[in-house]
Amino acid sequence: MYRILKACNLASNIFLMDVEARRVAAACEPGQFVIVRIDERGERIPLTICDYDREKGTVTIVVQTIGASTTRMQELKAGDSFLDFVGPLGKPSEFINEDISKLRDKKILFVGGGLGTAPVYPQVKWLHEHGIDADVIVGAKTKDLVILEDEMKAVAGNLYITTDDGSYERKGMVTEVIKYLVNEQGNKYDVCVAIGPMIMMKFVCLLTKELGIPTIVSMNPIMVDGTGMCGACRLLVGGEVKFACVDGPEFDGHLVDFDQAMKRQSIYKTEEGRAMLRQQEGDTHHGGCGKCS
Repeated sequence: MYRILKACNLASNIFLMDVEARRVAAACEPGQFVIVRIDERGERIPLTICDYDREKGTVTIVVQTIGASTTRMQELKAGDSFLDFVGPLGKPSEFINEDISKLRDKKILFVGGGLGTAPVYPQVKWLHEHGIDADVIVGAKTKDLVILEDEMKAVAGNLYITTDDGSYERKGMVTEVIKYLVNEQGNKYDVCVAIGPMIMMKFVCLLTKELGIPTIVSMNPIMVDGTGMCGACRLLVGGEVKFACVDGPEFDGHLVDFDQAMKRQSIYKTEEGRAMLRQQEGDTHHGGCGKCS
């Protein structure tokens, strides 16, 4: 069992938990994720790692209530436990293995949309701890949905917040802030890391391709087992079949087929849709999720 040490709300239907998971905390790096299960009847829920403390043996997760399992999870309190807390899964962020002296010469821009702010935070924090300050854009629908603002301010070189309705800081999409920083402020970025809803990442990538900024995205399609066996998180990247859970979750954003990914995610939700995908995708469909028979 994995004990919950802290549980608190960050915003409407978004909550944070610190979980005692020593083996996961000892091995995880920014960019990776875990799969959590409340009990034997619970759904397997993939969640990106928001933070970790190796000394305390804790891993921080941020969850949005969407379905029955995440609603049950929100009801848990400090002292309760998860049955499963599996990880770290996926590959760490690419910069973890880069030469630090070369990394310090790079100008890096992070873009977090909505819940995507949570997986952006450990990457920016890791860079800050290694003497590298990155620019960060955080986007949310409204002021009430902005999360981890104070934490991000403590580690970002510059933090820019924008809301769709203009209720806090700037008004507009994250792409407008990118245009402002590049075209009006004259910033030249060596790389952009964008994490958030697929539609947001798609339009960020369209813009950064136009601006000539290499871009990394963290893909969040439907996952079941997190080990590449089920095929639920199948993507097309540069025309090649990839699986977000083992080949990613980070990919070259300019090579990701976002339209196919969003369409597939919608189709996969129904039994008829999964049957159609199985027929279309053949051997690369996998089908190990057990939902396609």
